[in-house]
Amino acid sequence: MIKHCLFPVAGFGTRFLPVTKTVPKELLPILDKPLIQYAIDEAYESGTTEMVIVINEHKSAIKKYFEPFPYLESLVSSSSKIDKLNCIKNITNNCNLNYINQTEMLGLGHAILQGKDVIGNNPFAVVLPDDLCHNEDQSVMNQMQEIFKENKDKCIVAVEEVVIKDVDKYGVISFKSSSNNAFQVDDMIEKPSPSEAPSNLAIIGRYILTPDIFGILEQTEPDHNGEIQITNALRELAKNGKVIAYKFKGKRIDCGSVEGYINANIFFSGLKL
Repeated sequence: MIKHCLFPVAGFGTRFLPVTKTVPKELLPILDKPLIQYAIDEAYESGTTEMVIVINEHKSAIKKYFEPFPYLESLVSSSSKIDKLNCIKNITNNCNLNYINQTEMLGLGHAILQGKDVIGNNPFAVVLPDDLCHNEDQSVMNQMQEIFKENKDKCIVAVEEVVIKDVDKYGVISFKSSSNNAFQVDDMIEKPSPSEAPSNLAIIGRYILTPDIFGILEQTEPDHNGEIQITNALRELAKNGKVIAYKFKGKRIDCGSVEGYINANIFFSGLKL
């Protein structure tokens, strides 16, 4: 139902310097698989086949990761190690990988706007690889697809409860009604102080957006940092009842920080420290 998924991965990952001087943060491994692979796998398993990857000119290693490597494939073809590469071939054989070069990093809203020409007049998903989500039964994107099936004219944003002292790290929703973990959003605030926050339901890196978001983003004023925030664009739709927040089932680990990245490796290894 949702053919396109956009991955905004043009940032420089400065919190992981010096390694991100040459290695894109999205290629840092969680055990033996990089963050970008987890993100694209989640999108593909939900039915998406058009992957729109917004990168910058210094991140050619991401393209290289998904390209064929005949010599290595031949080297391991007769061993069980070939299965390690099949997860990549599964994506490249069944999906179109569309790379878009973002020349300026001006916020998530700006990154999403780069996909307008490829996505066109279609609803689409957005997955932030930094937010690594796990559910044994049904991925977060699959769960959101179920909500979208019943609300095809609305945007769906994933939310989770956070402690109130941490709301200033997120976009936070205000809602007027809720049912079965779905909230009818009437407003949202980008990084409010704890005293200003309308709730403790924070938006995380999973979205399903309707194509009218592009026109709104084009009219959205940059914030005080010069960035176009997706939260500010979604506010316009929320005022007209066009945004639903969904409190997903599963675990999210913020791999945008060193601590979260380490926690993700521990979690997926099954180690008890």
